[in-house]
Amino acid sequence: MSPRRLGYLLKHAGLRLGELTGPALEPYAIDGREFAVLSVLRTREPLSQLAAAQRLGIDRTTMVALLDGLERKRLVARRPHPDDRRKNAVELTGHGREVLESATRAVEAAEEAFLAPLPGDDARALRDLLERLV
Repeated sequence: MSPRRLGYLLKHAGLRLGELTGPALEPYAIDGREFAVLSVLRTREPLSQLAAAQRLGIDRTTMVALLDGLERKRLVARRPHPDDRRKNAVELTGHGREVLESATRAVEAAEEAFLAPLPGDDARALRDLLERLV
């Protein structure tokens, strides 16, 4: 594949960003997928497992496995959903909120390092354009 092809560029940009965010998350004993789940759960109202999975675009089985791991790390807790007892609501624990807060700062620093070769306006434009595409 040609290095100028969009798929190649996006793939390798994602890999490069992962090379920065992975080590940034290591001190918090979470990986990028777990960080994404914690970020989605940062809501005022509890989310069902299914709603969280849908927001991340992952299947229920994968979400259950991720939540099992996060629960073992005491970062999330599952309880009966207040509006529908047939569902589980998933919430961050106090420890989970602390980890997410610190991990978010680390990810933001990694993203800044990734975007550092771009002038400020270009970095903002890249984020805006990617947001529109996604």
